Amino acid sequence: MDGDQAAVGGRGEGAPKALLSLPDGVFLLVGMVIGAGIFRLPSLVAGNTSGELEFIAAWVLGGLVSLCGALVYAELAARIPETGGEYAFLNRGMGRGVGFVFAWSRMAVIQPGAVAAVAFIFGDYASELLRLGPNSSAIWAAVSVVGLVGLNLAGTLPSKNIQKVMEVILIAALVLLGLVGLFSGAPPPMPVAAPAGSGSFGLAMVFVLFTYGGWNEAAYISGEVKDARRNMVRILVGGIVAVTALYLLVNIGYLAALGLSGIRDSKAVAVDVMRLVAGDTGAVLVAVIVCVSAFTTINAALFTGARTNWALGRDFRIFSGLGKWREAGSTPANAHLLQGAITLALVAAASVTPDGFGAMVAYTAPVFWTFFLLTGLTLFRIRSRDGTMAAFTVPWYPVVPLVFCAMCAYMLYSSIDYIRNPVFGPNFGDMVLTGIVIMCAGIPIYLVARGGARRGQHR
Repeated sequence: MDGDQAAVGGRGEGAPKALLSLPDGVFLLVGMVIGAGIFRLPSLVAGNTSGELEFIAAWVLGGLVSLCGALVYAELAARIPETGGEYAFLNRGMGRGVGFVFAWSRMAVIQPGAVAAVAFIFGDYASELLRLGPNSSAIWAAVSVVGLVGLNLAGTLPSKNIQKVMEVILIAALVLLGLVGLFSGAPPPMPVAAPAGSGSFGLAMVFVLFTYGGWNEAAYISGEVKDARRNMVRILVGGIVAVTALYLLVNIGYLAALGLSGIRDSKAVAVDVMRLVAGDTGAVLVAVIVCVSAFTTINAALFTGARTNWALGRDFRIFSGLGKWREAGSTPANAHLLQGAITLALVAAASVTPDGFGAMVAYTAPVFWTFFLLTGLTLFRIRSRDGTMAAFTVPWYPVVPLVFCAMCAYMLYSSIDYIRNPVFGPNFGDMVLTGIVIMCAGIPIYLVARGGARRGQHR
């Protein structure tokens, strides 16, 4: 891989620069994880858990699984400190064919689908502040994508500075929301039983881990982090611990204010908590907070997603236009433009479905967990080939990576199986199949593209 970077630089196309400090990386990771999901998905988690203890246990388990995954990724990043994340890991461990299909899937399914899902949440809450007609949510979603693609085209430094400001606002708002719930003093509503047969802890974990999703994105900036071999461990582990603490505070606050049945029945749990204390003024404040939260998530996802597209273009001539790194602003400009175009196409497609957010979750989840599982397995293969010498190694090996891989396999099954839940209807099955088909389309594309792989690729 290093030979490819040198070759690219030799053609005057530029390469990533180590501009990101440890605090920069932590802020980016927190922005990648903490998004609008914490304001929407606790209701769905509550609807699939049998009691308050199980509800809190799901969020604790989500943090533990994410921490296991972060430790696996920390060792992989220490061994392969390159921009490209899972693409670099899978290339090195599983071969360039698997790496290519992942990069293709991330470009066409995972990243734009995730960005579109969060953009719809932004659109829903922005429409509470200013409605733009019957398709207001989709219009606001498109506006957020266009605006943030433009910001990232301006360069790495402007993007990371805006991210810091938004993150400070978001973290303060989440702490405030949790404390408001804890000290609201409002008696919870009378318990309401969940519909018979609708609960599923596996389904609850799909939503919990979607809310935790994004910590792996930090691996995509390892080539731009100062002293990456040491700092990537701190970024991954420290960021997950901080996020878990915030999520527990917020969800305990939700429980204190509304009770499990109140969370389950709420369509906007954070709004309902704030309305208990501050009335409609509090509801407007929450809408603003959710918009800021969604903005941070979209910005971070666009930032990292373009890096994979850049790596794909760097390594395969068929996508060579994506492999150009613009020196002005130090950014992969073409990769950003393509990613933005695909995301806007998905926003347009999802805008005609009953639930754009749900459609995008169904579209991305099975593909996402497929490659998470393969990345976890990659560590075993690299260790068996390269030995245990690395700047960081996973503690309690092989237990930690085995736990992570087992959970990935369970989540892959759950992300396909949950479409049979009557709550979601047949549209989810169609979206799941669409995402899988597009992922599989990467195989014949690779067979065509491999003849144009740049010299120096691992075979």
